[in-house]
Amino acid sequence: MTLIDNLETMLGRGQDNALVRYGLGNEYLKLHQYDHAIRHLQKAVEFDPRYSAAWKQLGKAYAGAEQTNQAIAAYEAGIGAAEAKGDVQAAKEMQVFLKRLKKP
Repeated sequence: MTLIDNLETMLGRGQDNALVRYGLGNEYLKLHQYDHAIRHLQKAVEFDPRYSAAWKQLGKAYAGAEQTNQAIAAYEAGIGAAEAKGDVQAAKEMQVFLKRLKKP
């Protein structure tokens, strides 16, 4: 059984939370299954809007799906979340990704 299978089983049992959704989103992102990653990462940030790691991965998933405007919005929200909780490293990483997306 894969990690995705385990996490999907947890969801099926009603264990739906930011961490489970982040795990699923992250695993689907590794497989370049961007639509699945986006769906789960969106739920993760709905559960916890201050979850900066989830925002970062959501931005990556949107960028991978070539949805640039959504990626920019996710990174901007993620930077705000990271700065609000003092997660300097995550904010810096997302600022770099954001700059790359905004280059002509």
